[in-house]
Amino acid sequence: MSTIDLNLVRVFVTLYDARSVTLAAERLHVTQPSVSYALSRLRALFDDRLFVRSRDGMEPTFTAMQLYPGLRDSLAQIDSVLESSKEFEPRRSQRRYRLALTDLGEMSLLPRLLAHLHAQAPDIELEVVPLEIDKVEDWLATGKVNAVICSRPISSAGVERRVLVSDERYVCLLNREHSFIGDSLTLEQFIQARHAVVAASTGHGLAEDVLRERGLQRKVSLKVSHFSSLPRILQESDLLAILPERIASAFVREAPLKLLELPFDVPLFEVALHWQSHTTRSPAQRWFCDSIVEAIASA
Repeated sequence: MSTIDLNLVRVFVTLYDARSVTLAAERLHVTQPSVSYALSRLRALFDDRLFVRSRDGMEPTFTAMQLYPGLRDSLAQIDSVLESSKEFEPRRSQRRYRLALTDLGEMSLLPRLLAHLHAQAPDIELEVVPLEIDKVEDWLATGKVNAVICSRPISSAGVERRVLVSDERYVCLLNREHSFIGDSLTLEQFIQARHAVVAASTGHGLAEDVLRERGLQRKVSLKVSHFSSLPRILQESDLLAILPERIASAFVREAPLKLLELPFDVPLFEVALHWQSHTTRSPAQRWFCDSIVEAIASA
């Protein structure tokens, strides 16, 4: 096989990521029969089924798994080169951007970020993808998202990083009228109290790491997926929760809650923007990342 149609490569990579002909067609803005026809051509080219239907969708064969990294990276490089030659005018753009963000980010960063973006590019579309910290490296590599905002560093090769919020810290949040905790919190009280914990997929697990390193165990009574549910939960219970100080302070202003220092040391942390370095060849991607940095810096 000496040549392969670039459109077939795009279908292969999209189908591999989506694991669904229907989703692949939606992402490519083509019909399902078009994706099916492209898949039949790919099967003939590689003399392999490539994808097999299962209860979980279109599962890749061993050959497809071998082909995917090279084709994905090659396609990303080609797209990057093509994008670099295009002019980008924010005010005329109708481009769609995807940003991975936690619900904390949605509450604290998204309003001013969206206002800043739409002031320059009123017709762009921003899709916020709920952050799953274990998947973001793959999301960036495959182009599922344009950028990621998170507190956990992403150390993969080819990923650039810009700090948006520095010297952030974790605190404890609880009901203002908690039955046995006053204006300060001892380690013994912390261990004996019941806790609400937010899913590790948000990337906010630094305090948990410190507790684990010190061999400290607490009573976890509730696990939730999002920080946004905490104010109502805490004000109607005797649970404690650990969360970043900035958003905890906002919750205190809106609900009968109090913020206390943690009874153990947790390092300060940063919230940063991450993106795939080769994508900055694209003027549209470069504008998007620069605008995010500008929006947060101007707050």
